[in-house]
Amino acid sequence: MANQTINLNETLYQYLLDNSLREPDVMSRLRSVTAALPDSMMQVAPEQAQFMQLLIRLMGAKQVLEIGTYTGYSALAMALALPAEGKLTCCDLNKDSMSVGLPFWKEAGVHEKINFMEGPAVKSLNSLLDAGLENSFDFAFIDADKVNYQQYFELCLNLVKQGGLVLIDNTLWGGAVCDENDKTESTIAIREFNQQISRDKRVVLSQLPLADGVTMALLN
Repeated sequence: MANQTINLNETLYQYLLDNSLREPDVMSRLRSVTAALPDSMMQVAPEQAQFMQLLIRLMGAKQVLEIGTYTGYSALAMALALPAEGKLTCCDLNKDSMSVGLPFWKEAGVHEKINFMEGPAVKSLNSLLDAGLENSFDFAFIDADKVNYQQYFELCLNLVKQGGLVLIDNTLWGGAVCDENDKTESTIAIREFNQQISRDKRVVLSQLPLADGVTMALLN
């Protein structure tokens, strides 16, 4: 019996995928297409996408918010987990990358569930608040530029309802958060965000060593 999280080598990681991953073919093909792109590391891991689907179904979420969509793999996963009347609002700086995933959204029959908002995410989130959508979302996923993580999180606290969940990606950042010699802007931003959220009494907190680190924040 281990009293700390097990370290996954390649063999054990593949065992995990072989014995737990239930990835629809349409998602698998979008993941393969994305893997060929130069910035493919921006895509979430398949086991993380499946975990997000489980959370959405467990919560009975109907209104979901995504900040950072990239090619739309995580969006596809979440949209597939939503009920027929569910809606996913995606915020991303531009639609060029999203256009890679759009045919897969259509093939899966979920594109009408998805509202894509192009432009800086802070502006898009504020426009949702201006539209009267405060406390309207059940679930939010933050996976965009790291420098603005704290700002995105604060806006999500206004947009997500009490008892809703905010999921924040990349919070272990490949282990760089532990390297005090790493002074890159994104690493510093994530390190500071982790420190701030660890003391934030507005949420119930759990940080998981899933993929590149996922922090779960349940709104009190």
